[in-house]
Amino acid sequence: MKIGIIIETKEYEKAWNAFRFAVTAKKQGHEVKVFLMGEAVECEGLTHEKFNVDEQLRNYVNAGGEILACGTCLKSRQLDSTEACPISTMIDCVNLVVWADRVLTF
Repeated sequence: MKIGIIIETKEYEKAWNAFRFAVTAKKQGHEVKVFLMGEAVECEGLTHEKFNVDEQLRNYVNAGGEILACGTCLKSRQLDSTEACPISTMIDCVNLVVWADRVLTF
């Protein structure tokens, strides 16, 4: 199954669970793409003693997962794209939704 995940939060536990879900789906053989929107573009490097978002994000990337980050959301926070989170557009988000069999939003 093709699973699209849109993450809109940098709230530790919610973002951590979103990436744990993505990792688990990849390990089960599903195709998964993640789109970071709004404050979620700040997830890379986000750590907490109990909910290490960055670790789960890295696990997802290391499992072959693809992440796209909203360019407008990055720019509004004066952030740059990274190798793990390349700058993307709303067209890329629409394409993810069209591509996916199922879309989840966290």
